[in-house]
Amino acid sequence: MMSLRTRQRAVSGLMGVLVALMASVAPMLGCGDTPRMPPPPVDDTRGGVSEGYGPSSYDQTAQAKPGMSTKKKLVILAGAAALYYLYKKHQNAQAQSGPEGQYYLSKNGRVYYRDAEHRAHWVTPPPGGIQVPEQEAMDYQNMQGFQGRQDGQDMADIAAGLYPGAGG
Repeated sequence: MMSLRTRQRAVSGLMGVLVALMASVAPMLGCGDTPRMPPPPVDDTRGGVSEGYGPSSYDQTAQAKPGMSTKKKLVILAGAAALYYLYKKHQNAQAQSGPEGQYYLSKNGRVYYRDAEHRAHWVTPPPGGIQVPEQEAMDYQNMQGFQGRQDGQDMADIAAGLYPGAGG
């Protein structure tokens, strides 16, 4: 039969082994390659202008470039028409991330891009609209915001066509 002192030694020896095992395994648990979730989306619409798309950035691009005729007619795209124009312009962009990268259309009809940390940034059309050459703008003539138009398709209509049954 084991004496009380022998039992205490056995238990404390076992506890010592368990503590040592836990101390050596615990730091390794944090070293695993767990997939990181992207940070939550950023709503850049609070300032009324999406990052990089203020009126000044498009005023420069809409002006005639050297060698171009100054008689080229420009059309203003605002609201949904401007947003769809931005989406289509950046839909297949080669840049990996950021405002100059690829744009995506969500099922709810909002346009976004991802930054270097894969965080989604919602895009909003510039408040003054975008001046686009008339030839390019004709693709958007059925959209709300084409030359101040109040009726027509919006981005939810476009998303519904791309994601049938999404109910966005």
